[in-house]
Amino acid sequence: MSFWKKPALVAAAALTAFAVSACGVTSDEPNQPKQPSVLELLASDLKGSLLKTAEATDKTDSVTVAMTGTMGGQKISMQGVLDLGDPLKAEMTMTDPKGAKTTVRMFGAVIFAEIPAEGRAASGGKRWMKMDLTGLSEMAGTGFSKQFEDADPVTQVKTLLALEGTTVVGQETVNGVPTVHYTVTTPVATYLKQIDAMRRDATEQTLATQGVKELTIDLWVDEQYRPRRAGLIMGKMGDMVIDYSDYGKAVTIETPPPAETADFAEMLKGLSTAS
Repeated sequence: MSFWKKPALVAAAALTAFAVSACGVTSDEPNQPKQPSVLELLASDLKGSLLKTAEATDKTDSVTVAMTGTMGGQKISMQGVLDLGDPLKAEMTMTDPKGAKTTVRMFGAVIFAEIPAEGRAASGGKRWMKMDLTGLSEMAGTGFSKQFEDADPVTQVKTLLALEGTTVVGQETVNGVPTVHYTVTTPVATYLKQIDAMRRDATEQTLATQGVKELTIDLWVDEQYRPRRAGLIMGKMGDMVIDYSDYGKAVTIETPPPAETADFAEMLKGLSTAS
């Protein structure tokens, strides 16, 4: 289980970032005042633009995400889709430092983790492991499911809105899309006030252990007031970038068949009884 716990703790603490830039539009008619472009508005009305971004993104049903980064000197990669309904659903493919891929599906606090083929003997040959993390992740200080919740672009925008000192870097193109780039560097103590209270102590301890004193957060917003990229730099501890695409595209995330699923809680009960 260590494969899941390590990225969960850091990814849950991490991932908040934003940025914005400017572009000009001229009128074809003489004596008409120039109307600002969306990119110009994003750059000139920073808070108002972020509020509109939060509002627009909050109406989105789904989004495709691609997350890459480095934690503790090891590369992290995760790609998949989020269903932004209630509860949040996710299907992600995680790639470990050795290149092995594992699929994870999340339905609220319930996680279905794909078991590597070589490890299925211990689960009776079943392909999936079900883990109900209601209350467990907070008790363990991992906040496992939060790594998916924090990938929600709405969470990213609201966190940036809560921080002071955000500035505009400029206009940049992200995956072929014109965007405006926002950035802010904030002390760890200020950042901690913006994250879930259940994860705060564990996150603070992790950052302190790594000597992280401040975080740099970035966000790139497009002309439809949608985040296209979010980034987080945590000193020598690591960095993370999330790319967003295919807003509103229909997604279907299904629970694995019961016949192919082993229940982690039941396995623990069985071990306890046997001992």
